Amino acid sequence: MTFAVLFPGQGAQARGMGGDVFGSYPGLTRFACDLLGYDLVALCRDDPDGRLARTEYTQPALFVVNALRTFERERREARRADYYLGHSLGEYNALLAAGVFDFETGLRLVKRRGELMAAASAGGMTAVLDLPPESLLGLLQQDGVDGIDLAVLNTGTQSVVAGPAEALSAAHEALKRRGVRHVPLRVGGPFHSRYMHPARTEFETYLREFTFAEPHTPVVANATGLPYVTSETVRTLCDQIVRPVRWSDSIRHLLGQGSPLEYEELGGRFLSKMVKEIALPLQGREISHA
Repeated sequence: MTFAVLFPGQGAQARGMGGDVFGSYPGLTRFACDLLGYDLVALCRDDPDGRLARTEYTQPALFVVNALRTFERERREARRADYYLGHSLGEYNALLAAGVFDFETGLRLVKRRGELMAAASAGGMTAVLDLPPESLLGLLQQDGVDGIDLAVLNTGTQSVVAGPAEALSAAHEALKRRGVRHVPLRVGGPFHSRYMHPARTEFETYLREFTFAEPHTPVVANATGLPYVTSETVRTLCDQIVRPVRWSDSIRHLLGQGSPLEYEELGGRFLSKMVKEIALPLQGREISHA
C-alpha cells in the first residue's frame, strides 16, 4: 500500500481556519506573527476587509495553519507517509513535512512568494470543466484567442487557464459560445503562466540565500509530476511559478507505483475529490482515503 499525505493550496483558505491548532502551538504562532508583522490569528479568525483572500496574506496564513496541522499529526505519531505532495502553495507544506527546510525558512519563502505573485496583478485565472486540456487549447486556437496559458492540470477534464484580462475575456466568450462550463477564479493574477517570469527571476535571487536539505520522504513536484531531485530544488521551486501545476500527472505517478494508493488530505477535501476522478479511469488501481 502506497500512503500519501496531500496539502491543499490557495483557495482552501476560510475564515476561522487555524482555530484547531493555534492554541496548541502558542510559541510558533507568536513567532509567525512577529515574522509576518501582523496578527495572524486575528486575520484567520476575523478576515478583516477580506484580506484572507489576498495572495500576500493567503499564502503565509495557509502555510502556517497547515504546518501546525502537520506538527500535530507528527505529535500524534500518525502513519508515516511514503510520499508528500501539495497543490501549488501546498508544495511548501509538503517540503516542510519532508524536512527540506524548517518552519522559519518555509514561512520566509511563502511570504516572499506571496508578495511577488500578488504584484503580478495584470490578469487572472479561470477554471474550465468537462473538457480535456488538449481540446481546450484547440478550441481557443480555432476561435483566435491568443495569450492564454494552461496553468493547472487538475484532472483529465478539469483545468485552469491564465492570462491577461483582455485575453481571458475573449476566452470566456469562446467558451460560452461552445457551451463549455467555466468559472473565473478569485485570484490576484495569472499564476503558473509565462506572465510570472518577472516574479520567477526575483524569487530565484531570494531562494539562493537559503540552503535546502535532501527530503527524507519523496515529494512529488508540481512542475514535473515527479519526485524532487535535491540538487534542483531551487530551479524546481522557480519553475513552479511559471509552469502549470501538473496535479493529474503527480497522482498518476503515485498510482503507477504498483500498489494500491491510500491518502490523507490535511486542511481540505478538494484534492481528495480530484484523486478519485483521476484514479477512476485507471482500471485495477485501488485508492482509499485514510
